[in-house]
Amino acid sequence: MFRFLFPHYRINSVLELTKDWLCQEEISTLFLDVDSTLKFYRSALASEEILEWVTELRKNKVRFFLISNGRAKRIKAVAEQLRVEYIAPAFKPLPFGCRKVLRMSKLDPQYVAMVGDQLFTDIVAGNLAGIRTILVKPMRPEQEPFFTRIKRPFEQWMLKLDRVHYDEQ
Repeated sequence: MFRFLFPHYRINSVLELTKDWLCQEEISTLFLDVDSTLKFYRSALASEEILEWVTELRKNKVRFFLISNGRAKRIKAVAEQLRVEYIAPAFKPLPFGCRKVLRMSKLDPQYVAMVGDQLFTDIVAGNLAGIRTILVKPMRPEQEPFFTRIKRPFEQWMLKLDRVHYDEQ
């Protein structure tokens, strides 16, 4: 009933998304959240490790788009660093940012996944847009603003419900 609240996959870091795993899952395009997914909230840019990860996957024909609720000016700096297109602010959990990229880039939703650290924004937006979703553990959540940190206990509670749902099947 509330399946749109839960991710298809859970991982610790975007760095776990390897070319082999993406190929196995038939995912060729990643929509990426920025803050606490690709970079620490208080950092201006992504780490060198993230840049190398994007570069390596790009060599294997993986496409990237940043879809963030952050201010455009701030997200533009990360997009330029990673050499990817972006939408900001995307107004997640509404699916319009994801759908806009799907439509404009003529992407088949079957081969696209939304990757983010927040259940109630990134995962809901991706699910409502009809694409697969990948929840990552947030990077340095203690740096996040209050309005994000306040949601974290509710997210954990929901994820426990999801675990119970899977155990019952």
